[in-house]
Amino acid sequence: MTRLFALILSLMAVTVTPAAASDRYEGYYYPEITSTETFTRVIREAPQSSKGVRVEFVTNLTVAQLAAPESPRFVFFAKGDDARHLTVIALDDDVFSTLFRARAVLAQMTSNMRNNEFFRQQNLQFVATFFDLLQFMEFDTLVISDGETWAHEVTFTR
Repeated sequence: MTRLFALILSLMAVTVTPAAASDRYEGYYYPEITSTETFTRVIREAPQSSKGVRVEFVTNLTVAQLAAPESPRFVFFAKGDDARHLTVIALDDDVFSTLFRARAVLAQMTSNMRNNEFFRQQNLQFVATFFDLLQFMEFDTLVISDGETWAHEVTFTR
């Protein structure tokens, strides 16, 4: 009984950090993380988000990609028990051949997002970025990768 109690206490003491959760996907969805950054800016408090909001966001991005006449060049998916880890992986050798090109794609997503009704209603269309949107939806991490040689992780802190 004492050993069972000690086991339960030790399991309760283990905490999963965003980095530890992301480590589960290294080597499976993307190569080892080669660079990191932390995004700390909070423009304003957002309404509480949920797994459903994050999954719907990724689903809407995927539906929009599949509706386009060309094949998607990268994919989005949310992972983790509460879908708090967003992953974006290139599907060809050119789109994310460098981190700089990947950042350009994220900047383009920001431009597209600024036309969104939510951002206009909140008067955020001129100040919010794609990272702000992920922050609002309470993602813990974003990993973007060429799917072959590098992976960059952004950790969101609130």
